[in-house]
Amino acid sequence: MEAQYRKLEINGGTIEPGWPKRLKLSPGSPGYADAQIDDYGGSRRRDYAWQPGTTMRLRARFSHPEGTLLGTAGFGFWNAPFGDPTVPWPALPQAIWYFYGSKPTDLPLPLEGSGRGWFVSTIDAKSVGALAIAPIAPVVLLLNNIPSIRATIWPAVRRVLRISYNQLNLNMTEWHSYRLDWKPGKCHFWVDDQRIYQAEFSPSGPLGFVCWLDNQFLVATPTGRIRWGTMQLPHDQWL
Repeated sequence: MEAQYRKLEINGGTIEPGWPKRLKLSPGSPGYADAQIDDYGGSRRRDYAWQPGTTMRLRARFSHPEGTLLGTAGFGFWNAPFGDPTVPWPALPQAIWYFYGSKPTDLPLPLEGSGRGWFVSTIDAKSVGALAIAPIAPVVLLLNNIPSIRATIWPAVRRVLRISYNQLNLNMTEWHSYRLDWKPGKCHFWVDDQRIYQAEFSPSGPLGFVCWLDNQFLVATPTGRIRWGTMQLPHDQWL
């Protein structure tokens, strides 16, 4: 693992030596803090390692339960769309992963309600259909502010963006075995050898592996509300 994966420690985030690996954040770090393991540092997105046909297995637990753990965290595959210290330019997002986001994070993933908590999801905004509707995205966001219209168009937009979403109901502080089967056109998510969700879509790849814990929040709603920031931590927390 040491030779294959990059360890990213930003603004007080640490990855403790030994095994199992512990990604840790402590109080007092101003601004964005991150503890992260990935396998794409220094690579161009087109050279990322993973494609459909990949299976990920790992065991993990968190220091705090859902709602008390602050920031975002998780593991899976993505294309680092919002930049990386070695790939600074943005891209349209692609991801397939186990994701956690605390309040006030709100991502445009579920059909209804807030996109936060501990969940599994997929998105592929680089699909042919997604690129085709890109020119009318401002109109879609405007119409989504009308509930009756949103109920009609947002499910169709989710299909075009290949968005899948399912909330997880489990104790995050306990050890669990996580497995992700990334297949062409679909994905199976497992917890403790039980398949808990079959996603209708999967991104095309190539994507990079990432496992992280940070102190950020992101709001990006179907109605066009965008907000980003960081949170001060009142306690140590780890993955």
